[in-house]
Amino acid sequence: MSSILPRNREVSIRDLQTRAEWIRLETIRLVEIARSGHYSSVFSCAEILAALYYKIMRLNPQDPKWADRDRLLLGKGHVAIGIYPCLADLGFFPTAWLDNYTRLGSPLGDHPDMKKVPGIDFSSGSIGHNLSVGVGMALAAKAAGSDARIWVLLGDQELNEGQIWEAAMAAAHFRLDNLVAIVDANGWGLDGEVGDVMSIEPVIQKFAAFGWDPIEIDGHDMSALVDAFAEDMVLHRPRMILARTLKGKGVSFMEQTPFWHLGYLGPIDREMAIAEIRKRMPS
Repeated sequence: MSSILPRNREVSIRDLQTRAEWIRLETIRLVEIARSGHYSSVFSCAEILAALYYKIMRLNPQDPKWADRDRLLLGKGHVAIGIYPCLADLGFFPTAWLDNYTRLGSPLGDHPDMKKVPGIDFSSGSIGHNLSVGVGMALAAKAAGSDARIWVLLGDQELNEGQIWEAAMAAAHFRLDNLVAIVDANGWGLDGEVGDVMSIEPVIQKFAAFGWDPIEIDGHDMSALVDAFAEDMVLHRPRMILARTLKGKGVSFMEQTPFWHLGYLGPIDREMAIAEIRKRMPS
């Protein structure tokens, strides 16, 4: 029996929304183990991760290096804490690994290591590199005759990096219609509002000028995400999906503040956050 998870699997929008809330809960659980972690950056892209891993991407948990798999590269590598539970749940590695997240000897670090974690397609750390890596992978897939699709999740403040725009220019030049960049536009970076630190707007017009096929959606609207992710790339250009999101989405006291980019919840705040998330989930 094939272990391949096909593209565009039959999953309801409601189930995907519930999975996004589960990603938020698992993030809180793993940060509790590590005593520090990235809450709000994961919360802004929880719906994106749920849609990609549980419906959109073609994966093979029993053969993580399968050549025709779809790939997800993390520009914003600090959201790995929200991806590890998905990989474990899908069978890439034992769920028991999660219980030792970041502990001595654990393969699961704050940023992902492709040499240690099955299902991680490329390591990350320094922000701004993985769109370039995605261009290389997309070119390689075409050269091999593979229909693998390459997804790259970027932070909005990451667009301050010049290497992003070099990669954007190359992707358009080579007409990489197997490459999709998703910008998690939550409006904040570690050091403040993106527009104050270094404005990136108008993002849509900039990517269009570079020869991409850009669209803008609500990054917390699961139906809009699924439709955008599943759409055929008929223009034979790389696609950029600008997902407008809210940093810290789902926990009211974390929303739109830089203070929970990296932190640790005390017992009272942790229970408040968990209760708020669970209230939205089916009983």
